[in-house]
Amino acid sequence: MYDLIIIGGGPSGSSAGRVAGKNGIKTLLIEKKTFPRYKPCGGALSEHAMSYLDFEIPDDIIEKNIFGGRVRFREKSIDYYKDHRLSVIVTRSLFDNYMLEKAKEAGIDVLSGEKVKDVFQHEGHVSVITECNSYKARYVIIASGSQGRLETHVRGKYGKKEYGVCLVTEIEERDDVIDNYIKDAIELHFGVSGVGYGWIFPHRGYYSVGAGSVMAKHLPFPKKAMQEYLKLNGFTERYKLKGHVIPCGGYKRKLVKGRLLLSGDAAGFVDAFTGEGLAYAIRSGQLAAQTIKGNMESRANIRQLGDYEKKCYSEFGEHLKYSLIFARLMHYAPERSFNAFMKDEGMLNMFLDVVTFDRSYKDLVKWIILNFKIRWLKKE
Repeated sequence: MYDLIIIGGGPSGSSAGRVAGKNGIKTLLIEKKTFPRYKPCGGALSEHAMSYLDFEIPDDIIEKNIFGGRVRFREKSIDYYKDHRLSVIVTRSLFDNYMLEKAKEAGIDVLSGEKVKDVFQHEGHVSVITECNSYKARYVIIASGSQGRLETHVRGKYGKKEYGVCLVTEIEERDDVIDNYIKDAIELHFGVSGVGYGWIFPHRGYYSVGAGSVMAKHLPFPKKAMQEYLKLNGFTERYKLKGHVIPCGGYKRKLVKGRLLLSGDAAGFVDAFTGEGLAYAIRSGQLAAQTIKGNMESRANIRQLGDYEKKCYSEFGEHLKYSLIFARLMHYAPERSFNAFMKDEGMLNMFLDVVTFDRSYKDLVKWIILNFKIRWLKKE
């Protein structure tokens, strides 16, 4: 009998495992893959995300230090740079493996290469059924991402408006060519196939190129959008495309049921505009483990696990809610919105402050309403 079983060894599960292990919680983490494993992702890790970690990311995992970005909307482009680092670029297979090793360092048990098939709640414990065996724990954190079905034990399936899809590929290139194209920055291209977005992130020896939308209904043909985006940027060879579903953040979702807690993508914690989720994955995993620790120490009724939802929404729930409002504003009138985005330095600077968590999406939405709605009405 474990105190805690964590399902999923990504950043959210590993973060939960490290907190649990450091607090003496007898923990088993079960991961279906053997690490390091491939993870389709641009690999931008923000300073905000790293601020939650109690350890440094080693230099051999950091491929690029990012100080700025290039924002594009159709044929328009603007470059920006800050005097401080905004994020780093990592290859997710290496970063995730390092995170899992830091969880092991805290003394938890890790079982890799074994897929969890189902979970069943009983009086006083939960049974976790894998392809090979069954395990018991007093609590379970489901951190298995957005493409499984285990989260439906806590809440229903995502509706179509509540998820998006992205395609990504890696394109080899010399480092000097990459630096000549974009140095110490990332590229975000909005207005791809209407209201989708694309990205080009510089890695060590390759570009990560992707396209998609956090709102699937706005991008009905993601593969076509990706192929058009590659061609637009001069990538004309045949590339292997990898797709993944991402939840659209900002919706109020149930996170706890009985002894089960959801964290990371399984909980739907993703920026509804940019698709960024690593910071929320790390922090929600930590909060889930801390909530379980408190419940164990106080021997309180498991209904008090609902405090986890309150903690998450207190720390970043409003931010994600307004990321959804902002995304809807931009999608409602993309031409006008992005033209304003590209022309108004105040809006761009405000957005950059939001990306670095120096300001909130709520601040940005209020600023847009006060400054641009009035101007648009006058023009009409």
